Amino acid sequence: MSQLVQLETFAAPDIAMEKRADGTITLSSRQTIGAPASSMAAVLRARAAAHPDRPLAAHRDEQDRWVALTYGEARASSDGLAQSLLDLGLGPKRPLMILSGNSVEHLLLSLGAYTAGAPVMPISVAYSLMSADHARIKAIAELTEPGLVFADDAGLFSAALDALSTRVPNVVVARGDRAEALRLDELLTTKPSAVVENACAAVGADTIAKLLFTSGSTGTPKGVINTHRMLCANQVMLQQIWPFLAAEPPVLVDWLPWSHTFGGNHNLNLALFNGGTIYIDDGKPAPPLFPRTLGALRKIAPTVYFNVPAGFALLAPALERDPELARHFFSRLRFMFYAGAALPEALAMRLRTLAASVADHDVPLTSSWGTTETAPAATSAHFADAAIGSIGVPVPGALVKLAPVGEKLEIRVKGPNVTPGYFRNPDQTVAAFDEEGFYRSGDAGRLVDPGDPNKGLIFEGRIAEDFKLLTGTWVRVGSLRLRLLSSAPILSDAVICGHDADYAAALAWVNQAEARKLFDAQNDVAPSDPRLREHLTGMLEAFNAHAASAARIERLLLLSEPPSLDAGEITDKGYINQRVCVERRAADVARLYSAEPGADVIVVPAALNTTAGPSIATSSESRP
Repeated sequence: MSQLVQLETFAAPDIAMEKRADGTITLSSRQTIGAPASSMAAVLRARAAAHPDRPLAAHRDEQDRWVALTYGEARASSDGLAQSLLDLGLGPKRPLMILSGNSVEHLLLSLGAYTAGAPVMPISVAYSLMSADHARIKAIAELTEPGLVFADDAGLFSAALDALSTRVPNVVVARGDRAEALRLDELLTTKPSAVVENACAAVGADTIAKLLFTSGSTGTPKGVINTHRMLCANQVMLQQIWPFLAAEPPVLVDWLPWSHTFGGNHNLNLALFNGGTIYIDDGKPAPPLFPRTLGALRKIAPTVYFNVPAGFALLAPALERDPELARHFFSRLRFMFYAGAALPEALAMRLRTLAASVADHDVPLTSSWGTTETAPAATSAHFADAAIGSIGVPVPGALVKLAPVGEKLEIRVKGPNVTPGYFRNPDQTVAAFDEEGFYRSGDAGRLVDPGDPNKGLIFEGRIAEDFKLLTGTWVRVGSLRLRLLSSAPILSDAVICGHDADYAAALAWVNQAEARKLFDAQNDVAPSDPRLREHLTGMLEAFNAHAASAARIERLLLLSEPPSLDAGEITDKGYINQRVCVERRAADVARLYSAEPGADVIVVPAALNTTAGPSIATSSESRP
């Protein structure tokens, strides 16, 4: 613990601010960014030379034992795979498509592609396993013309591989049988030649390292170009705001998917660039799989821990129930980090209380902001007293502009971590940048303290999410949703409805861990359970008691079907896509606003809304 005290966790922010006459604000760190490595392959080679026997990644085998891949093994295997990929015709214009989730095999193929100079395309597993027609992966293949597709399990991914059979010339599998498919274990025996060294030497800062596909609601997801410069610069930015990384290689227990920038760029690369170890957690924040996450955390104590709010919502009650697990979890933890969505304040307080009760050192709760287009970190709350909802300050090297858009300020970014555009889509590339070359994120933010930029920014949701009621009053969706989830921890997430309606209402999902704890239940609590409905009715009565019309939730409908990544209901940043959810669940929205709502719709009696103006919770008009 003395080492944790001696090494600084956070570098103090030093932010310059400029205010323009039109209301635009620019923010930047006065700390200049250090020189990044030339490529991902160069980073692997340097780390393997420095500590070849240190574990880079580990996974659980069939006997639930952790099996490690060392840096030296990763270097040797990636060179052999680079030779195989080059022999198969892959290169800068022939990418590698990866359909499978996080695994050592996925990692090795990615490192091999970096070495060969071929772009890596990790595709969301949902596009393969939860799609009926596989339209998205087929469209992605037609756009990018990959030279090879990898699936770790030939049987599990057979339908997806069938869909790609006429579009991708080569298939590699790790397990199972598929006619004419190459075997990964055989490719791993390939001996590298001078061709590999020449290809690796040709990889530069502007070479495409990855194509990451955002979860668009319709059509082909956009292929965001991630260059080696972007990935390498972003890790230098993180090293400068978290100075302990220089002397303390991070240990991660992480489930976040590598098909998304949070897991694949931010977290996996944090281990690689700093000589750390990532323990691949094959659980996730879903009740059937979360016990796997808890099992991993019982064995491995992380030094930094990353998750989305849904994951922390399941973790908090588990730590409260198991003090031994809590002590182990916090024993060497530098900080807890949430991103992808705002964290309800009630949940944040629980996590801080847990840390204070079992840890012998401070464990801050922090966050950041970024997008697939920013590799991803653009701002970070690298100070211990960050307010909940704070996304921090610009990281060194990133210039942030807050540009007025209507009544909000849009967060825009320029820097070496920003994408040059979308793959083979010049029109979308041009539209993504403003006249000064800043990437337009579509997210809104504001200064915590207009006079002190070092206090950071507050995230204010997507600009396009807000809507007006029929009264003309604006509903601020981000803040209303966050307030609802903080008031009702028993809800895991919610979608705010009411565009051109008389009042705001919500579709929501039950946090089963909280429900089982509240009602002392052994099994999941059904949305129709009278105890749950009574609890939520009382919560909404208190929630609405002194709120203005645009800050009330007058009806609520609990849903059983979780939000779908494949359908675009979950964004690439991991939070609810309001617009897509409302469109896809139009029948549920109509039930909310029915003149005669069914018994499954929770309605707050009008008399309990005590603010000025009549309540219209029982309006006879239906306006979804």
